[in-house]
Amino acid sequence: MTAPGAVLARRTVAGAGGDPGHPDPERPGIGSVLSQIALGLICAGYTTGASLGWGSPELALFMGDFGLSAAALTAAVSCFLYGRAHRGSARPAWLLFAFSSFMASAGNAVWGWYEVVLRTEVPDSSVADLFFLLFAPPAIVGLLVLAKKPVTRAGWVCLALDAWLIGGSLLTLSWSLALARTAHFQNEPVAQAALSLAYPLLDIVLVSMVLVLHFRRSQANRSATNTAIAALALTVLCDALFTSPLLRENYASGQLLDAGWFAGSLLLAYAPWGARRLPDTAATARGPWLHSRPVAGSLAALTPYLAAAVCTLGILYNVVEGRRVDRVVVLTGCTVVLALVVRQGIMLLDNIALTHELAHKENHFRSLVQGSSDVIMIAAPTGVLRYVSPAASGVYGRDAEDLIGSELASLIHPEDLGAVVHEVRRFLAVSPAEEPTTRIECRFRSGRGDWLNVESTVNRHQGGLIFNSRDVTERVRLQAQLQHNAEHDPLTDLPNRALFTRRVRQALSGRRASDPGTAVLFIDLDGFKGVNDRHGHQAGDDLLVQAARRLQDSVRAGDTAARLGGDEFAALILGDGGRDQAARRNQVQEIADRLRLTLSRPYRVDGGTEVRVAASIGVAFAEPGIGAGDLLRNADLAMYRAKAAGKDRVELYAPQMQAEVVRRTELAARLRTALHDGEFALLHQPVVDLATGRISAVSAQARWRSAQGILFTPAEYLRVTDDGERTAELGRWLLDEAVEQAAERARIGHRTPVAIRLSARRLLDRSLPLGSVESLLTRHGLPSGSLIVELADSDPRIPLDELEQRLVTLRRLGVRIALDGFGSGHVAINALRRLPVDILKLDRGLVEGVVESARLRKITRGVLRIAGELGMQTIAEGADVPEQVVALRAMGCTHAQGMAFAGPLDEYRLRRALVRDEYPLPGAVPVRVGNRLPFGSNNETPVPPT
Repeated sequence: MTAPGAVLARRTVAGAGGDPGHPDPERPGIGSVLSQIALGLICAGYTTGASLGWGSPELALFMGDFGLSAAALTAAVSCFLYGRAHRGSARPAWLLFAFSSFMASAGNAVWGWYEVVLRTEVPDSSVADLFFLLFAPPAIVGLLVLAKKPVTRAGWVCLALDAWLIGGSLLTLSWSLALARTAHFQNEPVAQAALSLAYPLLDIVLVSMVLVLHFRRSQANRSATNTAIAALALTVLCDALFTSPLLRENYASGQLLDAGWFAGSLLLAYAPWGARRLPDTAATARGPWLHSRPVAGSLAALTPYLAAAVCTLGILYNVVEGRRVDRVVVLTGCTVVLALVVRQGIMLLDNIALTHELAHKENHFRSLVQGSSDVIMIAAPTGVLRYVSPAASGVYGRDAEDLIGSELASLIHPEDLGAVVHEVRRFLAVSPAEEPTTRIECRFRSGRGDWLNVESTVNRHQGGLIFNSRDVTERVRLQAQLQHNAEHDPLTDLPNRALFTRRVRQALSGRRASDPGTAVLFIDLDGFKGVNDRHGHQAGDDLLVQAARRLQDSVRAGDTAARLGGDEFAALILGDGGRDQAARRNQVQEIADRLRLTLSRPYRVDGGTEVRVAASIGVAFAEPGIGAGDLLRNADLAMYRAKAAGKDRVELYAPQMQAEVVRRTELAARLRTALHDGEFALLHQPVVDLATGRISAVSAQARWRSAQGILFTPAEYLRVTDDGERTAELGRWLLDEAVEQAAERARIGHRTPVAIRLSARRLLDRSLPLGSVESLLTRHGLPSGSLIVELADSDPRIPLDELEQRLVTLRRLGVRIALDGFGSGHVAINALRRLPVDILKLDRGLVEGVVESARLRKITRGVLRIAGELGMQTIAEGADVPEQVVALRAMGCTHAQGMAFAGPLDEYRLRRALVRDEYPLPGAVPVRVGNRLPFGSNNETPVPPT
């Protein structure tokens, strides 16, 4: 037997014996057992008392009347409380049972009133008879409510015919035995005779409904329904005995017959509460099994014939006894036979319709199965395939007939078989209601000899399993490709930073954790930017691909080579487990030197052009307890030391390299006190009108001259600190100092506006309230329009609505707004559309290559055209050479700022420039367009011609 077959077989045996971990939901609990014992003791006590005559005639009358009334009242209260507390389809039935029991209680109470209280005989026709007659109809309707409702009109007709077949047969038999004599009793009044007949006739109807319900009852609350049927059956049996003329003439309250009525009432009271009810899930799971019970199905099918047989026996009884057959018996027998014929006709038509419907559905599902692209397989409990759909030939390349009879384990890849068996065992151990299906993915042998990735939905089927399988080989390959793309560089196909970091972390854990021979190499290609600038980015891409191939070929099979980004590469050299650290360091350094020489050999790119780059390599060795991040940081520091020491060299990490980090930390600490010590100075760079050459504004820039005499630019001193409070304080100083100096220049006649760069986050910071800007302008007397706020690159998370409101308020103060750095970062069309902008300041990246790159000229020309159509002034930042000025002016740029005119000036040189108030504009200089075709690159996106 195969492994899956063994699992299925063990599951089948376990299911037959019962699962100790999952108790039977119909098994009664301790509380239910105690209730049944108490009920049995009470009924046994009453039966004993009735058998012994209760000790006295008075007590017998009391127990026979009021005892029965109390029992029936208990049943009425119990059924009523249950009906109120539980909502559902059976609720009306229990309320009807409560009403029926209440009628019986009232009838017995009236009977006791006559016999016990008034000490007189009960009249032949009394109120008690009315109550007793009202007992049967509610019970009959309640039983109909509990029955499984037919879904068609034919079903309802068959239900009525079944009830009449049973009732008519019982009527025929009972009429022949006793009712005829009662009906023809000469000295009895007509009303009394009708009343005498009403009891047995209603009981016959009630018995008919009990028998019909036994075969048609709903599966909901099955135990409670069975108990209620038994209670009503016991009550009807006692009624039948009571209506017998022989027994009725000698009947007296408190006799043994009352014990049956008493037990029936208590059993009905116990039915809704004490019987064990199936949960919804269990009822659902067991429903098909219950409907398919052969015994119940056979009895249900034989019910009409048994009823006709009983009716026939009633007629034969009269014939055998030599009696004249009563007209009632003949009429009833005829109607029973007619009902049987009609019912058989309906069943015949229904069977014909069901046969056609079954054939139609079978053809429909056969078409679905045969036409489905999924393969449907049924495995027997032994693991042998019993059915395989025709789709197997297209999916697996094997005919379905060839697969039928083969073992499932022989078709699954050996490496996946253990996981499949484990999942099947787990699935079969779970209840079908909790987990009806499961999914299994494994490799499946195809007819072509290869292995297909197959995903199967598994269902239970008659002790075996149904597999609904589909070929997911392409999906698995796509997932593997996506996983590969997420972990590898798209240009060189080397592992990227994420995968490299994970492999370093793996190398530092497990059995290699204590191996000091593991090393990380950080590699940077010196001169790569020059190759990009001179030969284009396509040539740079070719160089990177060749460098990656050389790096991959230079490391061992177990080592890892990776591209971290740009021209930075890395290699993980795993330790060999040796204890000689000095020899291992020399070995790794030799590997790094050979790799440096390999990467420094000439490259042929862009159709044969030979280019050269050098390699700066930093090496860091693993130490006990070091983490992946620290090891990568050490190798990075060593690589920067190699570049600082002259490039094209190998440097081993040393703890002294941390001194640079310490120096930057100390620099950040000194920066916190530099502002209060007066170490900051304010410089201004002129903004020149490209039409006249005159200075239209000046851009304020802060410089830090430390106590050691070192001059730091904003990029240098802001890079060493992340102190937001200190940066905000510096921004406030810059704004105050620039406004104050601009006001002083205005007082001596130089009314040139001053531009101050502020970030969007700083504008919305509470440290720079609107009132402070207004009070600052008022305090220094700066004329309106003399302050320009350059909105630096904004964080996309900043709400534009709030920023727009802030800028509108500033414009009301006479402040003009410039959008700085347009063309890079997040400052884009959305900000241009939403914000109140007066001036558009081009990003330095658009200006630097405007002469050499035709693509960049098209982009810059488009930006300038947008600004012109919006009526904005434009400023080109970083115009450092005359050719750039000429190209920008030809494109329509209105202003420029850069070394082509002047760098940042102190206050003395600025005032001299303002007195002169004019810079010579460069003449017409031919713009080098270049004759090379544009190539795709590693950091540019092709732009279509405009």
